[in-house]
Amino acid sequence: MRVAFITLGCRTNQAESAHIEQMISEGGHQIVDLSEGADICVVNTCSVTAKADYQSRQSISRAMKTKAEVIVTGCYAELNSNLLNEQNPSIRVIGNSQKASIISLIPSLRSSHTLDMSPKLRHRQTIKVQDGCNNACSYCIIPSARGRSKSFAPREIIDEAKKLESLGFEEIVLSGIHLGIYGKDLTSGYNLAKLLEEILSATSKARIRLSSIEINELNDYLLNVLKHERICRHLHIPLQSADDAILYRMNRSYTVKEYSLILDKIIHQFSNISIGTDIIVGFPTEDESHFNNMMKFVDSQPFTYLHVFPFSVRPGTAAANLKPRVSDSEKKQRVLKARELSMRKKDVFLKSNIGLDHEIIIETVNEKGVIGTTSNYIKVLAPLDVRITPRKLVKIRITGVDDDKACGIPVNNAQPPNK
Repeated sequence: MRVAFITLGCRTNQAESAHIEQMISEGGHQIVDLSEGADICVVNTCSVTAKADYQSRQSISRAMKTKAEVIVTGCYAELNSNLLNEQNPSIRVIGNSQKASIISLIPSLRSSHTLDMSPKLRHRQTIKVQDGCNNACSYCIIPSARGRSKSFAPREIIDEAKKLESLGFEEIVLSGIHLGIYGKDLTSGYNLAKLLEEILSATSKARIRLSSIEINELNDYLLNVLKHERICRHLHIPLQSADDAILYRMNRSYTVKEYSLILDKIIHQFSNISIGTDIIVGFPTEDESHFNNMMKFVDSQPFTYLHVFPFSVRPGTAAANLKPRVSDSEKKQRVLKARELSMRKKDVFLKSNIGLDHEIIIETVNEKGVIGTTSNYIKVLAPLDVRITPRKLVKIRITGVDDDKACGIPVNNAQPPNK
């Protein structure tokens, strides 16, 4: 069978799709693009914003226009299953909790215990270690779609990491909807720091990257473990707002000062680390002074990039009833300002790495060379041999910046950096 995937949204969705792709490939089937005559198309949807809902509907529509059998899953499918079944009786709608059952829907699946390492599979693999969320952020619908936190068995995660390394993957991402509370529902005493220690002990080469983690979950034990040389110098720590009044209405669990103190601790302990964040612009009741407070704070902090989201009304959430709302035109202006700030901060960080040596994980190979990502989350274009295998770590030196990417050369061809 020829099976295509359209995956939207978070790293957890990406991890779930990657796992299903891997199992299907091990069963002897082929992973293809939708345009390549797929027999089956799996659309793994997202519902974090109204835009994500729209993109999910568009992706389902695109899949329906082909001859493929369409399977729809993910958060949009979970929240809108009745509507989808009414509008498209021919599709199969699979809830988040039954997502793994998609494997059994692929006919004649056999277990060959080999993985087709074709370019269709990802250059890095993601392991989902946790699902669900116990928070109640006033703007977020995801707990309704994912349920309460559930941590997966440590032994299964460790075995998966060992397997991926044996298959040649040299970067593994750990993901979860609420990653930082991994283990709190287990009786074994595990937490994220202990899980990382055991993965590092059980593997020998693959570097480990974390997906998004909350600021107040970065305790001293975890920060100490994160200093290991095989853990990527990259943290994505959502902020959402930098005004205490707005944070309170968002039902976030920290103040601006608390966030700042932990961020300062991280910066002093980790050199050249990339710290990204999420901010929501135009949250109900956000006036110009609230927005300016956020911009001043973000500008003063060592963030290297921002994910900027205009507030999106999610029916069924507390924030959906908050007033007054910010006009769409004002939200657009604020989003533009925040994204301009993000570009400036990213440019400063890229230029600060000129002359430094890094290892990049090869993602794309073309006539110009390769594109890869450093441990500290910098995209680099380097003129390397196009026969280099994707998914491998290669040493490069950053020599300059071109638009939003760095340029580099192989370390073997580089002159010693100036001292």
